[in-house]
Amino acid sequence: MYDFCVIGGGIVGVATAERILRERPGSSLLLLEKADELALHQTGHNSGVVHSGIYYQPGSLKAELCRRGAQSTKEFAAEHGIPVDVCGKLLVATDSAELARMNALYERSKVNQLDVEVIDGAELRRREPHVTGVGALVVPSTGIVDYRRITDVLADLVRGNGGTVMLGVEVTDISESADRVVVSGPAGSWSARQLVVCAGLQADRMARLAGIDVDFRIVPFRGEYYQLPADRSNLVSQLIYPIPDPELPFLGVHLSPTIDGDLTVGPNAVLGLSREGYRKFSVRGKDVRDIASYPGFYKVARANVRTGAKEVRNSLFKRGYLAECRKYCPELTLADLLPKEAGIRAQAVLRDGTLVHDFMIERTPRSVHVLNAPSPAATSALPIAETIVEKLVSTRS
Repeated sequence: MYDFCVIGGGIVGVATAERILRERPGSSLLLLEKADELALHQTGHNSGVVHSGIYYQPGSLKAELCRRGAQSTKEFAAEHGIPVDVCGKLLVATDSAELARMNALYERSKVNQLDVEVIDGAELRRREPHVTGVGALVVPSTGIVDYRRITDVLADLVRGNGGTVMLGVEVTDISESADRVVVSGPAGSWSARQLVVCAGLQADRMARLAGIDVDFRIVPFRGEYYQLPADRSNLVSQLIYPIPDPELPFLGVHLSPTIDGDLTVGPNAVLGLSREGYRKFSVRGKDVRDIASYPGFYKVARANVRTGAKEVRNSLFKRGYLAECRKYCPELTLADLLPKEAGIRAQAVLRDGTLVHDFMIERTPRSVHVLNAPSPAATSALPIAETIVEKLVSTRS
């Protein structure tokens, strides 16, 4: 019998385990991860950006936890010798319509208490000679880091404080009773007084195993990246993002320097037919059936037919993808787009077709389930963990 069990070895799960042991020293804790390594999925397949929170609805959980998470991530990295580069970000408007959206986003940034500067096209070109636009927002607090390294350090802290981390352990059954939760799988069975599930791409399935009546489905979206050649890695000195269209569900293709010195471009957003299949055209029957049997998916598809078709075309034909990049970096060529492994975003979709953009956490008397934690979950992981532990403390008997 453990005091706590955590399912999920991404950054949110590992951060939660570390927070539990820090706040409840001497507790026994077991962390279970299905893969043979930590941070294999969303944590290890993103741009490595420490987000500022500029995009998010004021007052939302996302906005609050991202703002807190940006600071705590930088502090944690500094404390543990993990490289972090606060390089800043430019959100570039390329025409008058985007300029109007840029100004609206600037007003939102003030509500979200962020330090943001507005610059014109001439100043943009002075700061980033290879980037073209009619104006931009400067977000100096945005940075880059390696979230896998942060996860590994958190896992070392878990082990150092008496926690047990087990890899390659799949959970296929969760049973909650009045005094314990039992989790089981092919490798064995374990009991705990409290359970936390941070299952990311499998969040809906884990919730159903636990008997939670979830009215959503995780729909995977592939985010395809390219890497620029080494001699182009200094093309920009900051993160370069487009101005997001509020009518579209994702931010759009951006140029991202990485903490390792590379320069990537992406991601797009294409429906995935395998929740954990990173190769192009990966298909898993169970995942396809989950999508095809869910009414909410068809409502999302109908509402985004043109956007979806464009994303698929750009995925299949590199010239279309390149055109998205050339809107703000016109000197890029096809030869600059070198292969890089894709990422997969776990997007919660409600039965009525609504995309869930905010973090979503559900609890039972003895468990807490993180049902939706899309970007910026990595940035927000430390305060998400704090929020989860508060819920555990309030329900522990």
